[in-house]
Amino acid sequence: MQTRSVLSCLVLILFTSTGWAQKVKYKDLIELLNARNYEVAEPFLKRYLKENTDNVSAYLYMAIVYQDKAQRNDILKQPDVLIDNIDSAIFFFEKVAPLITERELKRNDDNYQMYLRRDVRTAEFAIKLSDVTLDIETRLKNIRERKEKIKNLNEHFRATERQYKSTQQIYNKIQGQFASEKEFYLRMDEPVTQEIKRLGLVYDSSQTSFKNYRSVLETMGKVPYNQVITLSEITDFKKDGNTEVDFLKHDLRLWDYSKWAKATLDVYQNEIVPLRDHLVSYDIELNKLTQKLKTDSISVKNDLTKLLDKILFKQLIRFDSDPLPAGVFNMKAAELEYHSDWVANKTKRDTAGLVTQLEILKEEAKDVSKLDSISARLLARDFDKDTKDYNHFITKAYGTEAVLKNYIKSTHELAQRDKAARLKQIEQLEKSLRWLVHGTDSIPLFTEESPSQFKPLAIVPNKFTFGLKYADSLATGYLYNITPKHIPSVAVSFPVAANHYKKRYLSVIKALCSHPQPDVYLALVYSETMTKDGYPATLAKVSKTGLVWSLPYNLEQKPSEILYSADTGEVMIKLPMPTGEQKLFVLDKYGKKIQ
Repeated sequence: MQTRSVLSCLVLILFTSTGWAQKVKYKDLIELLNARNYEVAEPFLKRYLKENTDNVSAYLYMAIVYQDKAQRNDILKQPDVLIDNIDSAIFFFEKVAPLITERELKRNDDNYQMYLRRDVRTAEFAIKLSDVTLDIETRLKNIRERKEKIKNLNEHFRATERQYKSTQQIYNKIQGQFASEKEFYLRMDEPVTQEIKRLGLVYDSSQTSFKNYRSVLETMGKVPYNQVITLSEITDFKKDGNTEVDFLKHDLRLWDYSKWAKATLDVYQNEIVPLRDHLVSYDIELNKLTQKLKTDSISVKNDLTKLLDKILFKQLIRFDSDPLPAGVFNMKAAELEYHSDWVANKTKRDTAGLVTQLEILKEEAKDVSKLDSISARLLARDFDKDTKDYNHFITKAYGTEAVLKNYIKSTHELAQRDKAARLKQIEQLEKSLRWLVHGTDSIPLFTEESPSQFKPLAIVPNKFTFGLKYADSLATGYLYNITPKHIPSVAVSFPVAANHYKKRYLSVIKALCSHPQPDVYLALVYSETMTKDGYPATLAKVSKTGLVWSLPYNLEQKPSEILYSADTGEVMIKLPMPTGEQKLFVLDKYGKKIQ
Protein backbone atom coordinates (compact mmCIF):
# COMPACT_ATOMS: atom_id res chain seq x y z
CA MET A 1 0.00 0.00 0.00
CA GLN A 2 2.86 2.37 0.87
CA THR A 3 4.55 1.56 -2.45
CA ARG A 4 1.32 2.35 -4.33
CA SER A 5 1.02 5.73 -2.59
CA VAL A 6 4.60 6.58 -3.53
CA LEU A 7 3.91 5.58 -7.14
CA SER A 8 0.75 7.70 -7.18
CA CYS A 9 2.69 10.72 -6.00
CA LEU A 10 5.33 10.09 -8.66
CA VAL A 11 2.65 9.83 -11.34
CA LEU A 12 1.03 13.03 -10.10
CA ILE A 13 4.41 14.82 -10.23
CA LEU A 14 4.94 13.44 -13.71
CA PHE A 15 1.57 14.73 -14.93
CA THR A 16 1.92 18.16 -13.40
CA SER A 17 5.51 18.61 -14.53
CA THR A 18 4.98 17.49 -18.16
CA GLY A 19 1.93 19.73 -18.48
CA TRP A 20 -1.19 19.42 -20.56
CA ALA A 21 0.71 19.74 -23.83
CA GLN A 22 2.16 16.22 -23.34
CA LYS A 23 0.17 13.14 -24.33
CA VAL A 24 -1.38 11.32 -21.36
CA LYS A 25 0.06 7.86 -20.86
CA TYR A 26 -2.52 5.40 -19.62
CA LYS A 27 0.02 3.32 -17.75
CA ASP A 28 0.78 6.39 -15.63
CA LEU A 29 -2.88 7.30 -15.32
CA ILE A 30 -3.84 3.81 -14.15
CA GLU A 31 -1.59 4.24 -11.12
CA LEU A 32 -3.66 7.24 -9.96
CA LEU A 33 -6.89 5.35 -10.61
CA ASN A 34 -5.77 2.23 -8.77
CA ALA A 35 -4.76 4.45 -5.87
CA ARG A 36 -8.29 5.94 -5.95
CA ASN A 37 -6.99 9.45 -6.51
CA TYR A 38 -10.06 10.08 -8.64
CA GLU A 39 -10.24 13.80 -8.12
CA VAL A 40 -6.66 14.24 -9.34
CA ALA A 41 -7.02 11.72 -12.14
CA GLU A 42 -10.33 13.03 -13.56
CA PRO A 43 -9.04 15.78 -15.89
CA PHE A 44 -6.30 13.52 -17.25
CA LEU A 45 -8.78 10.69 -17.78
CA LYS A 46 -11.19 12.97 -19.64
CA ARG A 47 -8.39 14.18 -21.84
CA TYR A 48 -7.25 10.63 -22.45
CA LEU A 49 -10.78 9.55 -23.51
CA LYS A 50 -10.97 12.41 -26.01
CA GLU A 51 -7.87 11.03 -27.68
CA ASN A 52 -8.55 7.29 -27.14
CA THR A 53 -12.05 5.88 -27.63
CA ASP A 54 -11.16 2.18 -27.69
CA ASN A 55 -9.96 1.68 -24.10
CA VAL A 56 -12.78 -0.14 -22.28
CA SER A 57 -11.25 0.15 -18.83
CA ALA A 58 -10.98 3.93 -19.23
CA TYR A 59 -14.78 4.10 -19.61
CA LEU A 60 -15.18 1.93 -16.51
CA TYR A 61 -12.93 4.21 -14.52
CA MET A 62 -14.80 7.24 -15.85
CA ALA A 63 -17.99 5.73 -14.44
CA ILE A 64 -16.28 5.12 -11.09
CA VAL A 65 -14.93 8.68 -11.06
CA TYR A 66 -18.42 10.09 -11.55
CA GLN A 67 -19.78 7.75 -8.88
CA ASP A 68 -17.10 9.01 -6.51
CA LYS A 69 -17.96 12.63 -7.35
CA ALA A 70 -21.63 11.93 -6.65
CA GLN A 71 -20.68 10.52 -3.24
CA ARG A 72 -18.93 13.83 -2.44
CA ASN A 73 -21.77 16.09 -3.61
CA ASP A 74 -24.06 17.61 -0.99
CA ILE A 75 -27.46 15.90 -1.17
CA LEU A 76 -29.39 19.15 -0.57
CA LYS A 77 -27.09 21.95 -1.67
CA GLN A 78 -26.01 20.29 -4.91
CA PRO A 79 -28.89 18.03 -5.98
CA ASP A 80 -28.71 18.94 -9.67
CA VAL A 81 -24.94 18.44 -9.83
CA LEU A 82 -25.27 15.21 -7.85
CA ILE A 83 -27.95 13.81 -10.21
CA ASP A 84 -25.87 14.85 -13.21
CA ASN A 85 -22.88 12.99 -11.80
CA ILE A 86 -25.03 9.93 -11.07
CA ASP A 87 -26.47 10.05 -14.60
CA SER A 88 -22.96 10.32 -16.01
CA ALA A 89 -21.86 7.35 -13.91
CA ILE A 90 -24.87 5.32 -15.08
CA PHE A 91 -24.12 6.31 -18.68
CA PHE A 92 -20.55 5.06 -18.50
CA PHE A 93 -21.43 1.92 -16.50
CA GLU A 94 -24.12 1.01 -19.04
CA LYS A 95 -21.73 1.82 -21.88
CA VAL A 96 -18.92 -0.32 -20.53
CA ALA A 97 -20.96 -3.27 -19.21
CA PRO A 98 -21.39 -5.08 -22.56
CA LEU A 99 -17.81 -4.29 -23.59
CA ILE A 100 -16.14 -6.17 -20.73
CA THR A 101 -15.53 -9.73 -21.87
CA GLU A 102 -13.14 -12.53 -21.01
CA ARG A 103 -11.04 -11.47 -23.99
CA GLU A 104 -10.90 -7.87 -22.76
CA LEU A 105 -9.85 -8.95 -19.27
CA LYS A 106 -7.13 -11.26 -20.54
CA ARG A 107 -5.72 -8.75 -23.05
CA ASN A 108 -5.70 -5.83 -20.60
CA ASP A 109 -5.48 -7.45 -17.18
CA ASP A 110 -3.15 -4.69 -15.93
CA ASN A 111 -6.05 -2.27 -16.24
CA TYR A 112 -8.33 -4.32 -13.95
CA GLN A 113 -6.05 -4.95 -10.98
CA MET A 114 -8.70 -3.73 -8.57
CA TYR A 115 -10.63 -6.95 -9.36
CA LEU A 116 -7.66 -9.23 -8.68
CA ARG A 117 -8.86 -11.93 -6.23
CA ARG A 118 -7.57 -15.29 -4.95
CA ASP A 119 -9.53 -18.14 -6.51
CA VAL A 120 -10.98 -20.31 -3.74
CA ARG A 121 -10.58 -23.48 -5.79
CA THR A 122 -7.14 -22.92 -7.27
CA ALA A 123 -5.71 -20.59 -4.60
CA GLU A 124 -4.32 -18.48 -7.44
CA PHE A 125 -4.91 -14.78 -7.98
CA ALA A 126 -7.09 -14.06 -10.96
CA ILE A 127 -9.49 -11.53 -12.44
CA LYS A 128 -12.88 -13.06 -13.05
CA LEU A 129 -15.47 -11.69 -15.46
CA SER A 130 -18.19 -12.57 -12.99
CA ASP A 131 -16.59 -10.37 -10.32
CA VAL A 132 -16.35 -7.43 -12.69
CA THR A 133 -19.88 -7.91 -13.97
CA LEU A 134 -21.26 -8.24 -10.43
CA ASP A 135 -19.42 -5.10 -9.32
CA ILE A 136 -20.84 -3.08 -12.21
CA GLU A 137 -24.35 -4.42 -11.61
CA THR A 138 -24.08 -3.69 -7.89
CA ARG A 139 -22.80 -0.20 -8.51
CA LEU A 140 -25.59 0.46 -11.00
CA LYS A 141 -28.20 -0.84 -8.56
CA ASN A 142 -26.86 1.26 -5.69
CA ILE A 143 -26.54 4.51 -7.61
CA ARG A 144 -29.97 4.08 -9.22
CA GLU A 145 -31.49 3.55 -5.79
CA ARG A 146 -29.52 6.52 -4.48
CA LYS A 147 -30.73 8.62 -7.38
CA GLU A 148 -34.37 7.86 -6.54
CA LYS A 149 -33.80 8.58 -2.87
CA ILE A 150 -32.07 11.85 -3.69
CA LYS A 151 -34.94 12.86 -5.95
CA ASN A 152 -37.57 11.93 -3.35
CA LEU A 153 -35.59 13.54 -0.56
CA ASN A 154 -35.22 16.80 -2.46
CA GLU A 155 -38.83 16.71 -3.61
CA HIS A 156 -40.06 16.53 -0.01
CA PHE A 157 -37.42 18.98 1.18
CA ARG A 158 -38.23 21.53 -1.53
CA ALA A 159 -41.94 20.99 -0.88
CA THR A 160 -41.38 21.73 2.80
CA GLU A 161 -39.40 24.84 1.95
CA ARG A 162 -41.82 25.94 -0.78
CA GLN A 163 -44.96 25.35 1.27
CA TYR A 164 -43.53 27.10 4.31
CA LYS A 165 -42.49 30.05 2.18
CA SER A 166 -45.93 30.00 0.56
CA THR A 167 -47.36 30.20 4.07
CA GLN A 168 -45.13 33.20 4.73
CA GLN A 169 -46.26 34.78 1.46
CA ILE A 170 -49.90 34.42 2.43
CA TYR A 171 -49.05 35.89 5.82
CA ASN A 172 -47.13 38.72 4.19
CA LYS A 173 -50.00 39.33 1.81
CA ILE A 174 -52.33 39.74 4.76
CA GLN A 175 -49.79 42.07 6.34
CA GLY A 176 -49.68 43.98 3.06
CA GLN A 177 -53.42 44.52 3.26
CA PHE A 178 -53.00 45.90 6.77
CA ALA A 179 -49.98 48.12 7.09
CA SER A 180 -50.64 48.35 10.81
CA GLU A 181 -52.47 46.53 13.56
CA LYS A 182 -55.01 49.33 13.45
CA GLU A 183 -55.84 48.46 9.84
CA PHE A 184 -56.03 44.78 10.66
CA TYR A 185 -58.74 45.34 13.22
CA LEU A 186 -60.60 47.91 11.12
CA ARG A 187 -60.59 45.99 7.82
CA MET A 188 -60.71 42.31 8.67
CA ASP A 189 -63.58 40.63 6.78
CA GLU A 190 -64.68 37.24 5.41
CA PRO A 191 -62.13 37.14 2.54
CA VAL A 192 -59.35 37.78 5.06
CA THR A 193 -60.69 35.00 7.28
CA GLN A 194 -60.62 32.60 4.31
CA GLU A 195 -57.03 33.58 3.59
CA ILE A 196 -56.10 32.80 7.16
CA LYS A 197 -57.71 29.35 6.87
CA ARG A 198 -55.83 28.70 3.62
CA LEU A 199 -52.65 29.74 5.37
CA GLY A 200 -53.27 27.06 8.01
CA LEU A 201 -53.82 24.33 5.39
CA VAL A 202 -50.64 25.21 3.48
CA TYR A 203 -48.73 25.33 6.72
CA ASP A 204 -50.02 21.84 7.68
CA SER A 205 -48.94 20.57 4.26
CA SER A 206 -45.43 21.88 4.90
CA GLN A 207 -45.32 19.92 8.14
CA THR A 208 -46.44 16.75 6.33
CA SER A 209 -43.79 17.25 3.65
CA PHE A 210 -41.19 17.65 6.36
CA LYS A 211 -42.22 14.37 7.94
CA ASN A 212 -41.91 12.62 4.54
CA TYR A 213 -38.50 14.25 4.10
CA ARG A 214 -37.38 12.90 7.48
CA SER A 215 -38.59 9.42 6.53
CA VAL A 216 -36.42 9.34 3.40
CA LEU A 217 -33.51 10.99 5.21
CA GLU A 218 -33.41 8.19 7.79
CA THR A 219 -32.82 5.63 4.99
CA MET A 220 -29.86 7.55 3.55
CA GLY A 221 -27.30 6.32 6.08
CA LYS A 222 -24.67 8.78 7.24
CA VAL A 223 -25.61 12.30 6.04
CA PRO A 224 -24.74 15.79 7.33
CA TYR A 225 -28.37 16.70 8.03
CA ASN A 226 -30.64 16.06 10.99
CA GLN A 227 -33.20 18.88 11.04
CA VAL A 228 -35.57 19.14 13.99
CA ILE A 229 -38.43 21.68 14.05
CA THR A 230 -39.03 23.99 16.99
CA LEU A 231 -42.27 25.98 16.74
CA SER A 232 -42.54 29.58 17.94
CA GLU A 233 -45.86 31.23 18.63
CA ILE A 234 -46.69 34.50 16.82
CA THR A 235 -47.64 37.13 19.36
CA ASP A 236 -47.23 40.36 17.35
CA PHE A 237 -48.85 40.89 13.97
CA LYS A 238 -46.18 43.27 12.61
CA LYS A 239 -43.02 42.10 14.32
CA ASP A 240 -43.33 38.31 14.18
CA GLY A 241 -43.76 35.84 11.35
CA ASN A 242 -41.27 37.24 8.84
CA THR A 243 -38.07 35.52 9.93
CA GLU A 244 -36.20 33.91 7.05
CA VAL A 245 -35.49 30.25 7.67
CA ASP A 246 -32.44 28.28 6.58
CA PHE A 247 -33.88 24.78 6.19
CA LEU A 248 -30.39 23.30 6.06
CA LYS A 249 -29.80 24.04 9.73
CA HIS A 250 -30.34 21.30 12.29
CA ASP A 251 -32.43 23.50 14.58
CA LEU A 252 -35.37 24.73 12.48
CA ARG A 253 -37.19 27.51 14.31
CA LEU A 254 -40.48 27.96 12.48
CA TRP A 255 -43.44 30.19 13.22
CA ASP A 256 -46.73 28.54 14.16
CA TYR A 257 -48.98 30.51 11.85
CA SER A 258 -52.19 28.90 13.12
CA LYS A 259 -52.15 31.13 16.21
CA TRP A 260 -51.10 34.48 14.77
CA ALA A 261 -54.66 35.87 14.24
CA LYS A 262 -55.31 36.45 17.94
CA ALA A 263 -55.36 40.20 18.16
CA THR A 264 -56.73 42.30 20.93
CA LEU A 265 -59.30 45.06 20.83
CA ASP A 266 -57.40 46.63 23.69
CA VAL A 267 -54.53 47.59 21.34
CA TYR A 268 -56.98 49.13 18.90
CA GLN A 269 -58.86 51.13 21.51
CA ASN A 270 -55.87 52.32 23.55
CA GLU A 271 -53.23 52.84 20.85
CA ILE A 272 -54.61 52.97 17.32
CA VAL A 273 -57.40 55.49 17.79
CA PRO A 274 -55.30 58.03 19.78
CA LEU A 275 -52.48 57.70 17.25
CA ARG A 276 -54.83 58.47 14.36
CA ASP A 277 -55.85 61.78 15.96
CA HIS A 278 -52.27 62.61 16.89
CA LEU A 279 -51.16 62.42 13.25
CA VAL A 280 -53.57 65.18 12.28
CA SER A 281 -52.60 67.47 15.18
CA TYR A 282 -48.88 67.03 14.42
CA ASP A 283 -49.42 67.99 10.79
CA ILE A 284 -51.20 71.17 11.96
CA GLU A 285 -48.20 72.12 14.13
CA LEU A 286 -45.85 71.74 11.15
CA ASN A 287 -48.13 73.98 9.10
CA LYS A 288 -47.91 76.63 11.83
CA LEU A 289 -44.11 76.63 11.57
CA THR A 290 -44.36 77.03 7.81
CA GLN A 291 -46.60 80.05 8.24
CA LYS A 292 -44.26 81.55 10.86
CA LEU A 293 -41.26 81.24 8.54
CA LYS A 294 -43.14 82.91 5.69
CA THR A 295 -44.54 85.70 7.85
CA ASP A 296 -41.51 86.55 9.99
CA SER A 297 -38.72 85.51 7.54
CA ILE A 298 -36.74 83.90 10.34
CA SER A 299 -35.31 80.42 10.82
CA VAL A 300 -37.58 77.94 12.60
CA LYS A 301 -35.01 75.15 12.95
CA ASN A 302 -35.00 75.42 16.74
CA ASP A 303 -38.80 75.27 16.81
CA LEU A 304 -38.67 72.26 14.52
CA THR A 305 -36.27 70.45 16.84
CA LYS A 306 -38.58 71.06 19.79
CA LEU A 307 -41.57 69.87 17.80
CA LEU A 308 -39.92 66.60 16.80
CA ASP A 309 -42.09 63.91 18.32
CA LYS A 310 -39.96 60.79 18.63
CA ILE A 311 -42.73 58.89 20.39
CA LEU A 312 -45.11 59.55 17.51
CA PHE A 313 -42.63 58.26 14.95
CA LYS A 314 -41.86 55.24 17.12
CA GLN A 315 -45.55 54.39 17.32
CA LEU A 316 -45.91 54.80 13.57
CA ILE A 317 -43.00 52.50 12.78
CA ARG A 318 -44.38 49.89 15.13
CA PHE A 319 -47.45 49.53 12.93
CA ASP A 320 -45.91 50.34 9.53
CA SER A 321 -42.24 50.24 8.55
CA ASP A 322 -42.78 52.92 5.88
CA PRO A 323 -45.76 55.04 6.91
CA LEU A 324 -47.12 57.73 4.62
CA PRO A 325 -47.56 60.34 7.42
CA ALA A 326 -43.90 59.98 8.43
CA GLY A 327 -42.88 60.62 4.83
CA VAL A 328 -45.07 63.74 4.66
CA PHE A 329 -43.74 65.00 8.00
CA ASN A 330 -40.15 64.38 6.88
CA MET A 331 -40.81 66.28 3.67
CA LYS A 332 -42.28 69.23 5.54
CA ALA A 333 -39.39 69.21 8.01
CA ALA A 334 -36.85 69.08 5.15
CA GLU A 335 -38.55 72.03 3.45
CA LEU A 336 -38.54 74.01 6.70
CA GLU A 337 -34.83 73.26 7.21
CA TYR A 338 -34.03 74.30 3.65
CA HIS A 339 -35.91 77.60 3.78
CA SER A 340 -34.62 78.30 7.30
CA ASP A 341 -31.03 77.94 6.12
CA TRP A 342 -31.77 80.10 3.09
CA VAL A 343 -33.18 82.87 5.32
CA ALA A 344 -30.27 82.60 7.78
CA ASN A 345 -27.70 82.78 4.96
CA LYS A 346 -29.37 85.65 3.15
CA THR A 347 -27.58 88.43 5.11
CA LYS A 348 -24.05 87.06 4.61
CA ARG A 349 -24.47 85.68 1.09
CA ASP A 350 -23.46 88.88 -0.75
CA THR A 351 -20.59 89.95 1.53
CA ALA A 352 -18.96 86.56 2.06
CA GLY A 353 -15.86 85.34 0.26
CA LEU A 354 -16.02 82.70 -2.46
CA VAL A 355 -15.16 79.82 -0.12
CA THR A 356 -17.86 80.85 2.34
CA GLN A 357 -20.31 81.33 -0.52
CA LEU A 358 -19.48 77.84 -1.71
CA GLU A 359 -20.06 76.41 1.77
CA ILE A 360 -23.41 78.20 1.91
CA LEU A 361 -24.43 76.85 -1.49
CA LYS A 362 -23.37 73.30 -0.58
CA GLU A 363 -25.35 73.47 2.65
CA GLU A 364 -28.43 74.62 0.76
CA ALA A 365 -27.82 72.05 -1.99
CA LYS A 366 -27.67 69.33 0.66
CA ASP A 367 -30.93 70.59 2.18
CA VAL A 368 -32.74 70.75 -1.14
CA SER A 369 -31.33 67.38 -2.28
CA LYS A 370 -32.79 65.85 0.86
CA LEU A 371 -36.13 67.50 0.08
CA ASP A 372 -35.92 66.28 -3.51
CA SER A 373 -35.18 62.72 -2.41
CA ILE A 374 -37.98 62.57 0.18
CA SER A 375 -40.58 64.10 -2.13
CA ALA A 376 -39.53 61.78 -4.98
CA ARG A 377 -40.02 58.73 -2.74
CA LEU A 378 -43.42 60.04 -1.73
CA LEU A 379 -44.47 60.51 -5.36
CA ALA A 380 -43.49 56.91 -6.08
CA ARG A 381 -45.75 55.53 -3.34
CA ASP A 382 -48.90 53.52 -3.97
CA PHE A 383 -51.49 56.16 -3.09
CA ASP A 384 -54.41 53.79 -3.65
CA LYS A 385 -53.08 51.70 -0.78
CA ASP A 386 -52.09 54.72 1.31
CA THR A 387 -55.55 56.20 0.98
CA LYS A 388 -57.03 53.06 2.53
CA ASP A 389 -54.31 52.78 5.16
CA TYR A 390 -54.45 56.42 6.25
CA ASN A 391 -57.89 57.54 5.23
CA HIS A 392 -58.45 59.43 8.50
CA PHE A 393 -55.13 61.34 8.20
CA ILE A 394 -55.65 62.29 4.53
CA THR A 395 -59.26 63.40 4.82
CA LYS A 396 -58.80 65.35 8.07
CA ALA A 397 -55.50 67.05 7.16
CA TYR A 398 -55.83 67.49 3.36
CA GLY A 399 -59.41 66.76 2.39
CA THR A 400 -58.69 64.45 -0.52
CA GLU A 401 -55.94 62.26 -1.91
CA ALA A 402 -55.62 64.58 -4.95
CA VAL A 403 -54.85 67.61 -2.75
CA LEU A 404 -52.08 65.72 -0.94
CA LYS A 405 -50.60 64.40 -4.20
CA ASN A 406 -50.58 67.88 -5.74
CA TYR A 407 -48.88 69.28 -2.65
CA ILE A 408 -46.15 66.62 -2.81
CA LYS A 409 -45.75 67.13 -6.56
CA SER A 410 -45.38 70.90 -6.29
CA THR A 411 -42.85 70.47 -3.46
CA HIS A 412 -40.87 68.00 -5.56
CA GLU A 413 -40.86 70.34 -8.56
CA LEU A 414 -39.65 73.20 -6.34
CA ALA A 415 -36.89 70.97 -4.96
CA GLN A 416 -35.81 69.91 -8.45
CA ARG A 417 -35.64 73.50 -9.71
CA ASP A 418 -33.76 74.78 -6.68
CA LYS A 419 -31.44 71.78 -6.66
CA ALA A 420 -30.52 72.34 -10.31
CA ALA A 421 -29.93 76.04 -9.64
CA ARG A 422 -27.73 75.37 -6.60
CA LEU A 423 -25.68 72.73 -8.41
CA LYS A 424 -25.12 75.12 -11.33
CA GLN A 425 -24.06 77.88 -8.94
CA ILE A 426 -21.71 75.47 -7.15
CA GLU A 427 -20.17 74.43 -10.46
CA GLN A 428 -19.64 78.07 -11.47
CA LEU A 429 -18.24 79.00 -8.07
CA GLU A 430 -15.86 76.03 -8.02
CA LYS A 431 -14.58 77.18 -11.40
CA SER A 432 -14.17 80.72 -10.04
CA LEU A 433 -12.16 79.36 -7.10
CA ARG A 434 -9.58 78.14 -9.61
CA TRP A 435 -8.85 81.70 -10.73
CA LEU A 436 -7.97 85.15 -9.46
CA VAL A 437 -9.46 88.12 -11.24
CA HIS A 438 -7.38 91.27 -11.50
CA GLY A 439 -8.77 93.83 -13.88
CA THR A 440 -9.08 92.11 -17.24
CA ASP A 441 -6.65 89.36 -16.25
CA SER A 442 -7.58 85.91 -14.95
CA ILE A 443 -4.78 84.26 -13.03
CA PRO A 444 -4.96 80.43 -12.70
CA LEU A 445 -4.69 78.83 -9.29
CA PHE A 446 -3.84 75.44 -10.74
CA THR A 447 -0.75 73.98 -12.38
CA GLU A 448 -2.42 72.02 -15.17
CA GLU A 449 -1.67 73.19 -18.69
CA SER A 450 -3.92 76.04 -19.85
CA PRO A 451 -3.91 78.65 -22.65
CA SER A 452 -3.45 81.42 -20.07
CA GLN A 453 -0.44 83.73 -20.31
CA PHE A 454 0.06 83.16 -16.59
CA LYS A 455 2.12 80.08 -15.63
CA PRO A 456 2.00 79.48 -11.85
CA LEU A 457 5.23 78.28 -10.28
CA ALA A 458 3.99 78.26 -6.68
CA ILE A 459 0.50 78.35 -5.19
CA VAL A 460 0.03 78.72 -1.44
CA PRO A 461 -3.70 78.03 -0.84
CA ASN A 462 -5.66 80.99 0.52
CA LYS A 463 -2.46 83.09 0.71
CA PHE A 464 -0.75 83.91 -2.58
CA THR A 465 0.46 82.65 -5.93
CA PHE A 466 3.36 83.63 -8.10
CA GLY A 467 4.82 82.60 -11.41
CA LEU A 468 5.71 83.88 -14.84
CA LYS A 469 3.56 85.74 -17.33
CA TYR A 470 4.41 85.38 -20.98
CA ALA A 471 3.44 88.18 -23.33
CA ASP A 472 5.02 87.96 -26.78
CA SER A 473 7.19 85.10 -25.38
CA LEU A 474 8.83 87.47 -22.88
CA ALA A 475 8.66 86.42 -19.24
CA THR A 476 7.62 88.70 -16.40
CA GLY A 477 7.35 87.61 -12.81
CA TYR A 478 4.07 88.10 -10.97
CA LEU A 479 2.75 87.72 -7.41
CA TYR A 480 -0.88 88.04 -6.31
CA ASN A 481 -2.36 87.46 -2.89
CA ILE A 482 -5.46 85.27 -2.65
CA THR A 483 -8.34 87.12 -0.99
CA PRO A 484 -11.68 85.60 0.05
CA LYS A 485 -13.34 87.04 -3.06
CA HIS A 486 -10.37 86.10 -5.27
CA ILE A 487 -9.80 89.72 -6.23
CA PRO A 488 -6.19 90.34 -5.13
CA SER A 489 -5.28 93.36 -3.04
CA VAL A 490 -1.59 92.69 -3.70
CA ALA A 491 -0.80 92.52 -7.40
CA VAL A 492 2.82 92.82 -8.41
CA SER A 493 4.82 92.30 -11.58
CA PHE A 494 8.60 92.13 -11.52
CA PRO A 495 11.27 91.76 -14.19
CA VAL A 496 13.24 88.56 -14.76
CA ALA A 497 16.14 87.83 -17.11
CA ALA A 498 14.37 87.01 -20.36
CA ASN A 499 17.09 84.74 -21.72
CA HIS A 500 16.93 82.40 -18.68
CA TYR A 501 13.14 82.17 -18.33
CA LYS A 502 11.88 81.61 -21.85
CA LYS A 503 8.63 79.72 -22.17
CA ARG A 504 10.34 76.70 -23.65
CA TYR A 505 12.45 76.44 -20.46
CA LEU A 506 9.42 76.05 -18.15
CA SER A 507 10.26 72.43 -17.37
CA VAL A 508 13.52 73.49 -15.67
CA ILE A 509 12.22 76.69 -14.07
CA LYS A 510 11.49 76.23 -10.36
CA ALA A 511 10.37 78.43 -7.51
CA LEU A 512 10.50 78.89 -3.76
CA CYS A 513 8.25 81.17 -1.77
CA SER A 514 7.68 82.43 1.73
CA HIS A 515 5.16 84.61 3.52
CA PRO A 516 7.02 85.13 6.81
CA GLN A 517 4.95 88.15 7.91
CA PRO A 518 1.51 89.50 7.01
CA ASP A 519 3.11 92.32 5.02
CA VAL A 520 6.05 90.42 3.51
CA TYR A 521 6.09 88.07 0.53
CA LEU A 522 9.28 86.50 -0.82
CA ALA A 523 9.23 84.91 -4.27
CA LEU A 524 12.31 83.22 -5.72
CA VAL A 525 12.36 81.94 -9.29
CA TYR A 526 15.40 80.08 -10.59
CA SER A 527 16.58 77.87 -13.41
CA GLU A 528 17.86 74.36 -12.83
CA THR A 529 20.12 74.82 -15.82
CA MET A 530 23.53 75.95 -14.57
CA THR A 531 25.50 78.64 -16.39
CA LYS A 532 29.18 79.46 -16.01
CA ASP A 533 28.22 81.88 -13.22
CA GLY A 534 25.95 79.42 -11.39
CA TYR A 535 22.19 78.94 -11.27
CA PRO A 536 20.41 82.12 -12.44
CA ALA A 537 17.74 83.32 -10.01
CA THR A 538 15.52 86.31 -9.33
CA LEU A 539 14.21 87.16 -5.86
CA ALA A 540 11.31 89.54 -5.38
CA LYS A 541 10.32 91.07 -2.07
CA VAL A 542 6.73 92.26 -1.99
CA SER A 543 4.75 94.15 0.62
CA LYS A 544 1.05 94.93 0.88
CA THR A 545 1.70 98.18 -0.96
CA GLY A 546 3.54 96.57 -3.87
CA LEU A 547 6.99 95.55 -5.06
CA VAL A 548 9.79 96.42 -2.61
CA TRP A 549 12.62 95.18 -4.80
CA SER A 550 13.41 92.52 -7.37
CA LEU A 551 17.00 91.53 -8.13
CA PRO A 552 18.80 88.85 -10.15
CA TYR A 553 21.43 86.54 -8.64
CA ASN A 554 23.65 83.65 -9.54
CA LEU A 555 23.49 80.86 -6.96
CA GLU A 556 26.26 78.38 -6.31
CA GLN A 557 23.81 75.52 -5.79
CA LYS A 558 20.09 74.92 -6.27
CA PRO A 559 18.20 76.61 -3.39
CA SER A 560 16.13 74.58 -0.90
CA GLU A 561 14.51 77.17 1.41
CA ILE A 562 14.05 80.90 2.00
CA LEU A 563 14.51 82.29 5.51
CA TYR A 564 13.67 85.77 6.75
CA SER A 565 14.80 87.79 9.77
CA ALA A 566 12.05 90.08 10.99
CA ASP A 567 14.52 92.03 13.14
CA THR A 568 17.03 92.92 10.40
CA GLY A 569 14.98 92.37 7.26
CA GLU A 570 17.70 90.05 5.98
CA VAL A 571 16.81 87.26 3.57
CA MET A 572 18.72 83.97 3.64
CA ILE A 573 18.60 81.44 0.86
CA LYS A 574 19.63 77.90 1.84
CA LEU A 575 21.99 76.20 -0.60
CA PRO A 576 22.55 72.46 0.05
CA MET A 577 26.22 71.72 -0.75
CA PRO A 578 27.50 68.42 -2.21
CA THR A 579 29.29 67.81 1.11
CA GLY A 580 25.93 67.75 2.90
CA GLU A 581 26.43 71.16 4.52
CA GLN A 582 23.93 73.99 4.24
CA LYS A 583 25.38 77.23 2.90
CA LEU A 584 23.47 80.50 3.32
CA PHE A 585 23.21 83.07 0.55
CA VAL A 586 22.48 86.19 2.66
CA LEU A 587 20.88 89.42 1.41
CA ASP A 588 20.29 92.60 3.35
CA LYS A 589 16.89 94.25 3.53
CA TYR A 590 17.60 95.99 0.20
CA GLY A 591 18.44 92.76 -1.60
CA LYS A 592 22.16 93.36 -1.65
CA LYS A 593 24.32 90.31 -1.05
CA ILE A 594 26.16 90.41 2.25
CA GLN A 595 29.76 89.27 1.83
